[in-house]
Amino acid sequence: MSLDLTRVTVLRPDGTALFPQIDLSIPPGTIATLTGASGVGKSTLLDAVGGHLSANFRMQGRVLLDGRDVTELPAERRCIGVMFQQAVMFPHLSLADNLAFGLHPSVRGRAARHAAVTEALDMAGLTGMGARDPATLSGGQRARAALMRTLLARPCAVLLDEPFSALDPERRHEIRAFALATIRSSGIPALLVTHDRADADAAGGPVVALS
Repeated sequence: MSLDLTRVTVLRPDGTALFPQIDLSIPPGTIATLTGASGVGKSTLLDAVGGHLSANFRMQGRVLLDGRDVTELPAERRCIGVMFQQAVMFPHLSLADNLAFGLHPSVRGRAARHAAVTEALDMAGLTGMGARDPATLSGGQRARAALMRTLLARPCAVLLDEPFSALDPERRHEIRAFALATIRSSGIPALLVTHDRADADAAGGPVVALS
């Protein structure tokens, strides 16, 4: 599965472009990076790719997943997962139930759902913590759980919007290494927005600087 952006830009309400048109091809298991100054449109571009663009803006160009044009599809039909800066958890659900919320519809039956969540917890280094209240988790634990919830939905691609910036330096290095390795091993393309050159270097894929 590849993610391709063809002559993509975002237009402001007055019809002017936020940034020059972008052509980018992200192969399976590759993490491309978007960099640029604050306000240049990095997160807005992710919104456009994921189908969450504000009604005040309009996207030009095409978004393709494995050659299939998803440009006109609503977000819920694009098969694109998103991981945000803040690892948001549902406070009224346990950690395991938070992960189960993200399960792909094809995972049916209590036993299959339990097995999928247990495996995800193990992969995230959260073995035996399924009954925990999300509020009792550290920032790093929440970040790992949020990534696994995103991947349990079996997305065809993942968008990462400054997912490490809220972490302290020690946790940032640990969670970045875990997240990038997990995405690579899943074999799906990813697009990462960051201000940190170290994130781009760790991602190892193509880098696009918006201006």
